[in-house]
Amino acid sequence: MGSLPHIVEDCMGVLQLFSDGSVHRCSDIAFNFRPFYEDSSVVFKDLVFDQKLDLSLRLYKPNSVVMNSTTAKLPVVFYFHGGGFCVGSRLWPNCHNCCLRLASGLGALVVSPDYRLAPEHKLPAAVDDAVSVVEWLRREAVGDGENNCSGGDAWLSRKVIDLDRVFVVGDSSGGNMAHHLAVRIGTGSVRVEPVRVRGFVLLAPFFGGVARTRSEEGPPEGLLSLEMLDRFWRLSMGEGETRDHPLANPFGPKSPNLEKVGLDPILVIVGGNELLRDRVENYAMRLKDMGKKVEYVDFGGQQHGFFTNDPYSDTSNNVLQVIKRFILQNSS
Repeated sequence: MGSLPHIVEDCMGVLQLFSDGSVHRCSDIAFNFRPFYEDSSVVFKDLVFDQKLDLSLRLYKPNSVVMNSTTAKLPVVFYFHGGGFCVGSRLWPNCHNCCLRLASGLGALVVSPDYRLAPEHKLPAAVDDAVSVVEWLRREAVGDGENNCSGGDAWLSRKVIDLDRVFVVGDSSGGNMAHHLAVRIGTGSVRVEPVRVRGFVLLAPFFGGVARTRSEEGPPEGLLSLEMLDRFWRLSMGEGETRDHPLANPFGPKSPNLEKVGLDPILVIVGGNELLRDRVENYAMRLKDMGKKVEYVDFGGQQHGFFTNDPYSDTSNNVLQVIKRFILQNSS
């Protein structure tokens, strides 16, 4: 008899990969350290956006907005959660609390989708799902009924939302997804009219590379370690791929040349104490050197996930103001 399967990769006990290829995900995670916030100014509900893949999303709307009123329409903000492409959900309290804050602070309809996770679904599955949820909004908007799982939800009426003011916010791996969505839209490979994405907000996007950066080799932060980052890449990439794969490294040897890609404005935010800091700064500076419209903001002393994990802190209030200004500047 062969030996019993044993754990070969363990992501904080939330995800375990066994030697036989099987995967165990913890369905009962204790979040006592991070409770669900209550914000009476926002209402939310869940919808299915892809029946074939059984993918759902959560919509958040300021409850002061009266349906079919003559008040200004809401901008739409997509929020892609983090988790190294391997863990996370729209249902987790950090994701939920962050979306409450974005909806109330920005006065926006926030769309928070789940997406397929590795290692069961290797990249580019997550990026494909990011494209899929934007296309879902387009189908809802034009009302063609194709795969229209919500049945034409009233929250998505053109009387309520402004499809000409759509923004994408991505946290960590979600920021990576936002970048690749921006590239696909910028190259014309994804057409989402009448939805008009006006800008992208990347919160410490999870990029990689074979060569280490100084911040990666520096003292570890409280949330992430270099070992954890490497594990996420091993689990999410295809067999034999390295951290220089185009989906990990936007400027790797085989990555597409972004010089001629028409990228919409990008806001890049990072914490000064993050392992990812140098890589994120390099991303922003290289795009700036190409003439892209990029704003880079470093919140000194902050660690990874500081906005998502504590969205009502004083520092997060400052982040929200930076995002709000970015949206106002790029809304026309």
